[in-house]
Amino acid sequence: MWWKIFLVVLGSLIILALLLVTTGNFFFNRQVKKEVKSILTRGKKIETSILTERDIENLPEPIQRYIRYTGFIGKEKVVTVKLCQKGHFRQGNRPWMPFEATQYYTTDPPAFIWSVKMKAWPLISVRGRDMYQEGKGNMLIKIPPFFTIADARGAEIDQGVLVRYLNEIMWFPSAYLADYIHWEPIDSSSARATMTYRGITASATLTVNNKGEVVNFVAQRYFTLDDQYSLETWSTPLKEYREINGYKLPVKGEGIWHLSSGDFPYIRLEIVDIQYNLHKGN
Repeated sequence: MWWKIFLVVLGSLIILALLLVTTGNFFFNRQVKKEVKSILTRGKKIETSILTERDIENLPEPIQRYIRYTGFIGKEKVVTVKLCQKGHFRQGNRPWMPFEATQYYTTDPPAFIWSVKMKAWPLISVRGRDMYQEGKGNMLIKIPPFFTIADARGAEIDQGVLVRYLNEIMWFPSAYLADYIHWEPIDSSSARATMTYRGITASATLTVNNKGEVVNFVAQRYFTLDDQYSLETWSTPLKEYREINGYKLPVKGEGIWHLSSGDFPYIRLEIVDIQYNLHKGN
């Protein structure tokens, strides 16, 4: 008889655990939806226009080549973006974790929200949200229902998310024309971009091949280890381009920290879908 009681108790505990996880995911998703609405609402006030050859004539030649290659000439400049991706992520010496993520961007003002679900253990997923808004960054990581692993803020986080935003403009390159980005030509295959916004400045070198594909992005970005920050070299080599919704875009790449101890690849991702100018009802 005792084993029947045990099974009933065990079943009740499992149901309770599932309810708690579901509740935790509900509140996390509700928070992210509220934050996404906050940044996308600003896009409704921005008028879009067509990107022309004249618009890009003052950019370094490699960047002009990239914008032409991607197919943005003759189409609307991007104000808002929704991007879906999948891939694998790891932290330190821990195993690679598969993830799925959705990211929203605005270009005026520059902002993004990245919401990710990572499979950390067989029955447990980690939820994360990386945000860049009004020049500030916040990295939130939780294990549902209510355990917060990280809630990082501060000057180093602000610099890191600005570098990340500058990097990811490759998926909506009409934003390379924004007044918060300054360009310097280097040679026939590379250019230097410097982004300054809300008192934070960072620079990066973009490398473009003869076809017009951006193949690498290299910048100095803050790296954290044991709650200590250091400015390190960070790169995002790109491996494949594909046509998505009429644009030829980089769809596979990875993020690599170039540390004194050696190179550390920590994220490998693939773009699944991308949509532009959501504020117009797309």
